[in-house]
Amino acid sequence: MKLATCSYSMLQGSNSGLFSSNSCAVISSNWKFGGNHSNLNIKANSSWNSDGSVAGQCLASNADRIKDKWMEFQGIKNWEGLLDPLDDGLRDEILRYGEFVEAAYRCFDFDTSSQGYATCRYPKSSMLSDCGVGVAGYKVTKSLHATCGVNLPNWTERIPGWVSTQSSWIGYVAVCNDKAEIARLGRRDVVIAYRGTATCMEWIENLRATLTCLPCDMSPHKCDSMVQSGFLSLYTSSAGGRPSLQDSIRGEINKILQKYADEPLSITVTGHSLGAALATLTAHDINTTFKHAPLVTVVSFGGPRVGNKNFRRQLEKNGTKVLRIVNSDDPITKVPGFVLEENAPQRTRNGGMDVVTGLSNWLQKRMEDTQWVYAEIGKELRLSSRDCPHLSNGNVATCHDLKTYLHLVDNFVSSNCPLRATAKRVIEQTSGEATAFV
Repeated sequence: MKLATCSYSMLQGSNSGLFSSNSCAVISSNWKFGGNHSNLNIKANSSWNSDGSVAGQCLASNADRIKDKWMEFQGIKNWEGLLDPLDDGLRDEILRYGEFVEAAYRCFDFDTSSQGYATCRYPKSSMLSDCGVGVAGYKVTKSLHATCGVNLPNWTERIPGWVSTQSSWIGYVAVCNDKAEIARLGRRDVVIAYRGTATCMEWIENLRATLTCLPCDMSPHKCDSMVQSGFLSLYTSSAGGRPSLQDSIRGEINKILQKYADEPLSITVTGHSLGAALATLTAHDINTTFKHAPLVTVVSFGGPRVGNKNFRRQLEKNGTKVLRIVNSDDPITKVPGFVLEENAPQRTRNGGMDVVTGLSNWLQKRMEDTQWVYAEIGKELRLSSRDCPHLSNGNVATCHDLKTYLHLVDNFVSSNCPLRATAKRVIEQTSGEATAFV
């Protein structure tokens, strides 16, 4: 989710090497407001270098082979014993998937004055290498577009075209095709990566925060699963001959499953902010559509709430594994709606139901009927900007920025020892401009 539509220029950065420190490096996020309401610019100097590389190779790719533990890292055991303290192998995997999301941001054309606005800046064949992110061994097989389902009034035809852009490039599907990387990973990995909110129409969909029922093809057992209206609209809407994001995903996954039917396979859906919400819907849809799908895992960063408790139950039932990376100081992870704790009935000494508990349960049921009661989904890796002295006073943009998330993951040890004394990456201030995705 995002506060405003912004111009965006991704930081290319240089290799920073390693450093030894007893505190966090500095992230700078300076907000600048300019222009009128229809063209509000927010600029932030973000400094995490997603390349994080030495001689052009991703640090994560230098880790020991993970082929013997890949299913655990993908959540087959719900990450038990891996999150607190954070397993170093899992850390590398989370950072690696974060780089795929970073690539989605870098590839998107944020320039509203450009003819290519809201499209991918690079050809599919060289997308991952052209954007400068240190992801190797994968081939992009499909570009993905999301379409807003809101019908704008006729008077909007008089405003600049970029304001009412309905369909926009939002991510991609990539398949691991490097033999050495497949051997290291222990399987052929399929990645679906989504960026966060970037257009006015996507922001409008973010504001449609009431819950709505999943369509029958996504909830075949009619179990009252409900999700945020705007997220579902972006996933299922089509316009102007452009297929929906849902149709693109189903078509591409069907091809991949047929092509690699005889190989060990995993599907990892990753995203930041709005992309995190779409990642959850995508994973659920894949497991609902393909009865013999491989292990499907969501690795999300700074995601908002997506659905109600029935949706959560359906995710758990169909085997979708969700790992949510959450910054406790990021307000976007606490919206939309609200969450109610499920209270078990309590008995008084006389054996009757406690009046207060009964009233609480009654009130909870009435509130759930308002379509504003969400549920937290999946397993959570909770981090905090406050644990880093240089981030503790950061604004909303800093707390929600993908670079902040990846820096916190890179330095997290455990709940008792939040930060590593020695960090792998240097976060250095640059003069580049980056948008604040909120």
